[in-house]
Amino acid sequence: VAPTTPVCDVPSSAMTGTVVQMSCKETEGSPPSEYQWYKNGVALLEKTGTGSARAANITYTMNKKSGTLLFNTVTKNDTGEYFCEASNGIGLSQKCSVKRMQV
Repeated sequence: VAPTTPVCDVPSSAMTGTVVQMSCKETEGSPPSEYQWYKNGVALLEKTGTGSARAANITYTMNKKSGTLLFNTVTKNDTGEYFCEASNGIGLSQKCSVKRMQV
């Protein structure tokens, strides 16, 4: 079954240095969907190892299976427009509407 449009939970504002968790979920897809987050239209990288992530200055953890995007400490650089895409290899992938987070 192709995924439906996911529901994205993105805070509209956050204080610098706080923990922010965004979530993305859809329930129709079978097999279960994987989730990809985008910031300002660019796909966010999945953090694989500590070395490469630190080099790329990645301050978040993205879980493609659960759809969560976790920032341990948000900075002004994390301000932007976020959306997530659900796909399971069947039918078209589905995106939620873009939401802006101001840090």
